[in-house]
Amino acid sequence: MEEAADVRIGRGQRLNDALKEDLDLYGLAELEERVELLNAEIARVRAQIDRKRAGRAAADALFSRPAL
Repeated sequence: MEEAADVRIGRGQRLNDALKEDLDLYGLAELEERVELLNAEIARVRAQIDRKRAGRAAADALFSRPAL
């Protein structure tokens, strides 16, 4: 008998699920902790965006034609 395959969770699905949670169930300390975690995630995403922009700019500079 085969075991059931692990269900793949789509990219970003956990975040989407977290955004739908009922916040009335959380206490004040839990909400403050959640805000801290979300701010840390925002900083992490912004840093990744900066890295990708820098990589893109480097590639553009390398492969672009020089102006005549």
